[in-house]
Amino acid sequence: MQLPIIDEANELGRILADGLLYPVFQPILDFRLRALQGYESLIRAPDDSPLHRPDQLFAAAARHGLADELEHACRDASIRAFAEQRLSGRLFLNVTPRCLLDVRLMNGQTANLLSSLGIAPNRIVLELTENQKITDMPGIHDALVHFRGRGFQIAIDDLGEGFANLRMWSELRPDIVKIDKHFVHGIADDRIKFHFVRAMQDLAEICNASLVAEGIERLEDFICIRDMGIACGQGYFIARPEREPLTCLPGAVQKALELQSLSLSPLTGGPGKLPTARSLLRHIEPVPADSRNETVIARFEADPELDVLPVVQGSQPVGLINRHSMIDRFARPFRKELFGRKSCELFMDHAPLVVDQHATIQELAMMLSLAPKHYLFDGFIVTGDGCYLGVGSSHDLMATITEMQISAARYANPLTQLPGNVPINEHIDRILKGGQAFVAAYIDIDNFKPYNDTFGYRRGDDVIQTLARLICEATDEHCDFVGHIGGDDFFVVFRSTDWEMRCWQIISSFAETIGNLLGAEERLRAGSRPC
Repeated sequence: MQLPIIDEANELGRILADGLLYPVFQPILDFRLRALQGYESLIRAPDDSPLHRPDQLFAAAARHGLADELEHACRDASIRAFAEQRLSGRLFLNVTPRCLLDVRLMNGQTANLLSSLGIAPNRIVLELTENQKITDMPGIHDALVHFRGRGFQIAIDDLGEGFANLRMWSELRPDIVKIDKHFVHGIADDRIKFHFVRAMQDLAEICNASLVAEGIERLEDFICIRDMGIACGQGYFIARPEREPLTCLPGAVQKALELQSLSLSPLTGGPGKLPTARSLLRHIEPVPADSRNETVIARFEADPELDVLPVVQGSQPVGLINRHSMIDRFARPFRKELFGRKSCELFMDHAPLVVDQHATIQELAMMLSLAPKHYLFDGFIVTGDGCYLGVGSSHDLMATITEMQISAARYANPLTQLPGNVPINEHIDRILKGGQAFVAAYIDIDNFKPYNDTFGYRRGDDVIQTLARLICEATDEHCDFVGHIGGDDFFVVFRSTDWEMRCWQIISSFAETIGNLLGAEERLRAGSRPC
């Protein structure tokens, strides 16, 4: 029921004046790291207020010219609650494009609040919503330059809900893009939604943006999104919004993540074995979050080989302290006297890279390649069931990847560089062990020996390389596996639902391409051609 205008204005004024707004936080899962990336803040008015629902609250503020005041109050309440609960990772704040030009956000008032609460700006994601038309695009561009220069990240919400946010993506180049829940719900059973999201994924790769799939409510959709390679997910299946949200993954989500996911890379550590973050971890005794800075300095001074020091709250990692950054800070005059007895949380990284022990080497490498540069120096924290296990270094990760690449090259076909017989067998072992549905295709070229005998092995190699290229173009690199047995024999494991159409694409494109490789005289001389 809508309040009379006067009562509505009074109620809105009371909520703002008395600071009655409160946030609920919904966790966002990073599929690659199998850990929580952060939380989206969703604002609420008091439970007994007729403006309790967000749509009623913001509509009332718009009617009474208090939209900017409400957004400022929402930001303030969300940041304070986030800090009070000592939540880890990033905080996603919903803002309208017009709000970016609010003087209280632009003049450093919000940045000062973050500083006073010990929250680094790079932990804040400004999530632009599409509920108002952008009328000052140059002004928005300038504002984004301003915020990015101070460390904030930019996201756009509900991609696919309307045409305007496609333009926002094109013009604003966000760091993070959220996929509208319409395309996520039921994606496991809907080919059209699957291909829409795949197209968004291709765009994100081109724009160097991370995707977050919103509205994941079913196990089937959760697994589909994960196996597509979408970076992050959010929804009721993972966790509902709460005033005091979960800080560790629920058991059902952990079990879903542990369901067999097949790696398409030939970079394996042996038959059926995939190297994981656990193989890289080194146990470093952590320090409690209430430890003093002087205790941390003493640890670094006692162990010259100690580059980072993890910080835990109970058994849960909450931060990481870099040796060089810490010592550099305390080398300045009077720093030890001023900050030595204060909490080590003051100088720690509150958003370290935290990965589950089962995260694969490929997932780790991809995450580090997209992450800010300081993660390459700090490394990453490894957890098991959300509890601290140890620390991994980028140096060890690169060494492992190099070793795996050398091993993979040893078994790759020298002509096409596609996986050879050993990786093919390993992949088949994994897919059978995982119990997942697939279609296997054995591909060879008819009349290839007469072609080779007539035109020579060099021309024959050109045909084999052409077929390899056409097969790779027709398959989905995210879920299909292409191997080269040898000679003109190839082996494809399809997990694409439209595998038959892809097979016909290979046949038709090869027939067309091979026809262009032979002139009329050569066809007469050969008497036949591959088909």
